[in-house]
Amino acid sequence: PQEQFELLDLAAIGLRLKQDALCVGLPMPMIEWRLIEEEDWAKSWKLHWKPQEIGDRFLINPAWLPVPDNSDRLVLNMDPGAAFGTGAHATTQLCLESLEMRMGEERSDEFVLADVGCGSGVLSIGALLLGAKRAYAVDIDPLAVRSTQANRDLNQFTAEQLWTHQGSLDLLATHLQTPVDGILCNILAEVIVDLIPMMDAIAKPSTWGILSGILLEQSKIVADTLEENGWVVATLWRRQEWCCLNIRRS
Repeated sequence: PQEQFELLDLAAIGLRLKQDALCVGLPMPMIEWRLIEEEDWAKSWKLHWKPQEIGDRFLINPAWLPVPDNSDRLVLNMDPGAAFGTGAHATTQLCLESLEMRMGEERSDEFVLADVGCGSGVLSIGALLLGAKRAYAVDIDPLAVRSTQANRDLNQFTAEQLWTHQGSLDLLATHLQTPVDGILCNILAEVIVDLIPMMDAIAKPSTWGILSGILLEQSKIVADTLEENGWVVATLWRRQEWCCLNIRRS
């Protein structure tokens, strides 16, 4: 992101490249850089993104298009900007479908959820549409936080219903006054493995979780780490090469 851009970082990268070239006997590389305007690429994919039904209840609708007529689905208006989470990716779909099943099993209007690595805010907003009381969404990327805030407004939720801030699980551990009912995390397997030991800090005995961004071949190491930290995998859902783990306290 441009607000995090530092010329010294580029200088450090250039120095590393030159050192590597020296080590392997290659000519000194020529270094050049330029800023890429977000809209240059954002406009092109917007032309091809259409309303999409997910699960039994959701309809993800590009914010610049009218809501399709005669739909009885929960409409999730989205403009992800530079953040991850349009609903097209298998992991997002698996998480929304898991949420739909989990929050349909019992009364959900008192549910408080944590969304770690919230991206566009799609999972938090989906949970609120399903009846959750509140969602706490964090992401280390300031563009993701900005996107979540914009999509919160698009879907007419308040800052109290969807609290979002730049940070990660450690921020939630210090900010939350009470544990959450559910933890949503759609990132990458290696990041999830690092976060699992910290999940106790925001969980209670009945807390459940939905974890994705995990390749099927990575599911065992995630499941093993969960077991080592007092969690068990209740179900594993698969789509293409990706999987979603629905977890609970052991």
